[in-house]
Amino acid sequence: MHYKLTFLIFSFLITATSIHAAELCGKLQQGEILVGKSSAAQNITFNQANISPDSDGLFLLAMGRDEKSQNNLYITNKQTTTEHSLSIAATAWDIQNIKGIPPRKVTPSDSDLRDIEFEQKLVRAAQQNETFTPYWQQGFIMPVNGRTSGTFGGQRIMNGVKKNPHSGMDIAAPEGTPILASGNGIVTLSQKDLFYSGNVIIIDHGYGLHTIYAHLKDIKVKQGDIIKQGDIIGTVGQTGRATGPHLHWGASVHGIKFNPPSLLNINNFNNFCFTI
Repeated sequence: MHYKLTFLIFSFLITATSIHAAELCGKLQQGEILVGKSSAAQNITFNQANISPDSDGLFLLAMGRDEKSQNNLYITNKQTTTEHSLSIAATAWDIQNIKGIPPRKVTPSDSDLRDIEFEQKLVRAAQQNETFTPYWQQGFIMPVNGRTSGTFGGQRIMNGVKKNPHSGMDIAAPEGTPILASGNGIVTLSQKDLFYSGNVIIIDHGYGLHTIYAHLKDIKVKQGDIIKQGDIIGTVGQTGRATGPHLHWGASVHGIKFNPPSLLNINNFNNFCFTI
């Protein structure tokens, strides 16, 4: 991975030296992650999130599921703030009709709503935690092998009720199958028995990037643990709102959810770079 990262950073360094220039690498499309470079930047703003570049000027951006076709990226240095207009390609999303969900999982009771609110607060807090160690630069792997049973961005209709778009990728595998950490990082959430997620882990990979692993049978790590790519962090289960054993794998940058398999190519984005 190190030689790929070195090549990626080298490709960034040959960009224009103007303080107004920046480079983005990756697909400028809904549901994707991009690696950016702006050597003069002190702060980047995108979708109202303040993004801090690392010491080499590298930063991460995510295009959400419903990202606008035109959006602006703002780069601030000591002297000025420059505005860069981004044209973002649309993605066709899958629609799934799922029946047989327990009614309380589709239309929660008042008691369930309190549990859901508690879960949302925990997850938000874990994803707002931001370490400035660039763990993400070591790259990512699939956390488990199996059949893809749900894709990011798909609209699910549960028992005839339209739900929010799917925020991750579902991978079906036998219960008890080991789940690997997809990348290096630090555990910011290790929690059992949440309403939707069941047993869940969140890992911070640095500079606003987090991955989430939900519906686990067993959790093998605790909050604060430093994790290496490939470490066993838990096992596949069907806890929370799940109709069968699978892993829900999700990813976000500064709170913007994107398609997690995009992480697998993060060190090969040098083939898709452009200057803005």
